[in-house]
Amino acid sequence: MRKGVRTAVVSGVFVVMVGGAGYGAYTFLSALNDPGGEAAAVKTGPPSSAEVKETTERFFSAWEKGQAASAARYTNDAADAEPLLAAYGKDAHITEVRVTPGTATGTTVPFSVEATVSYDGKSRPLSYKSRLTVVRGETTHRALVDWQPSVVHPELRKGDTLVTGDSASPPIEAVDRDGNVLTKEKYPSLGPILDELRKRYGDKTGGRPGVELVIRHQAEDQADTSLLTLAKGKAGRLPTTLSARAQAAAEKAVLKYAESSVVAVKPSTGEVLAVANHRDDGFDAAFLGELAPGSTMKIISAATLIDNGITTANGPAPCPPTATWQSQTFSNLKGLAPDDHATLSESFARSCNTAFVKYADEVKVDSLTTEAEERFGLGQAADWKVGVPSFDGRVPASGGPDTAANLIGQGQVQLSPLNMASVTATAMTGAFRQPVIVSQKLDGRDLATARGLTAGTVQQLRSMMNRTAVSGTAAGVMRGLSGSIGAKTGSAEVDGQAKSNSWFTGYRNDIAAAAMTQDGGHGIDAAGPIVADVLRTGG
Repeated sequence: MRKGVRTAVVSGVFVVMVGGAGYGAYTFLSALNDPGGEAAAVKTGPPSSAEVKETTERFFSAWEKGQAASAARYTNDAADAEPLLAAYGKDAHITEVRVTPGTATGTTVPFSVEATVSYDGKSRPLSYKSRLTVVRGETTHRALVDWQPSVVHPELRKGDTLVTGDSASPPIEAVDRDGNVLTKEKYPSLGPILDELRKRYGDKTGGRPGVELVIRHQAEDQADTSLLTLAKGKAGRLPTTLSARAQAAAEKAVLKYAESSVVAVKPSTGEVLAVANHRDDGFDAAFLGELAPGSTMKIISAATLIDNGITTANGPAPCPPTATWQSQTFSNLKGLAPDDHATLSESFARSCNTAFVKYADEVKVDSLTTEAEERFGLGQAADWKVGVPSFDGRVPASGGPDTAANLIGQGQVQLSPLNMASVTATAMTGAFRQPVIVSQKLDGRDLATARGLTAGTVQQLRSMMNRTAVSGTAAGVMRGLSGSIGAKTGSAEVDGQAKSNSWFTGYRNDIAAAAMTQDGGHGIDAAGPIVADVLRTGG
């Protein structure tokens, strides 16, 4: 818990009441160790505009002068603030700092920073914008800057610091599959991806390090984020599997929905065509997210039922209003009519939960796990080696109610949009091709393998996904897309969220994509339109 800065308590302080001046309410505490003394005034409530102005002016002044300890005392977490403020001048070599406050909105103050970064005889100007909020100290009741690393620079997160010096690896010039240059300025979502590619492959592309101001992250395996180049190194050319056209569409699509991520792959090769995130926390949920995938999991569940001889696409899969498994009752989305004579294809296209739950007593505890690992390449001991960090999926052999919950993408199942795009590609082609963003030939890394699906299972999955896209729950979103198409909608309930997480996956010709929007509602509400926009780029 954050605490305010300690101050001395002086007995005998008298109280002055200021009415109508907007300085906040007052409470009264007995003077310390002086039962007969005067009461001490303690301000409560949000800081007044005058307090906000005074606090920010003093904080900015100390920051400009390089007085880290003094500036930190104007925050509500001096212990955390001081090291970063000290590193600003000492390790990052940032001087001549000028902070210009903007117009406050309540207790939030936007501001701009202009400074100079100097290192080894080289200097460059630095400018950026950020914001801070002034709060009431919990113990001191003083107006204090609510400490966040992003106060110092908007890209800083907890545990990050700033460093200027020789770059850890040579710069790269990443290009897409057609030779188009990829930059974080043009494709913001690629920022963390390009940083990781530089870290891993910079020394393999013939480049030469330069001098840079970087964000050094707390996690040792996370690549530095470059903020400013003081002396250019030599950039080595790095071919990627990305498509500039698909990437542009992905970037534009996720901007329409907060907390969204999408990945597109080429099913015939496993090559990643696009990856985009639109998140306040800057996290790469597209590759690293670990979330329940909701009904998009029914692609793997349907394959499990088919491959274990339990039913077929045209075989029975009744859809009752509710289904109970080991004391837990499952239901369908509101408005879904029951159908006692439904086939698996019909229940899949309508996204009937109870149809899958009813088969929980016919699958073994590890049937879904085995299918996910051996057929779809998920959650294996051998990690996916995409070229940048990724989560490889988790489909555990869960007993109890989770055996049923896992079948509908709840329970203990966790996947990322990358995983789900790969699942769709495998369902479409029958072959598991581990996704990659740079060629395996570049470093000879070993890729994950799986035996994939039989031709019969593929035919049934494609038929069910096509039905879903043409006349099922995904029809509205997929309307207008030509060629060979298929899709699956999903929504995953999360404790504490007003709405479910929106999931959607689909394919069109030789492109498969999957998207997830946290707190986005049903699959067609947010994730679906994102995927459809990416699929429109071709395939």
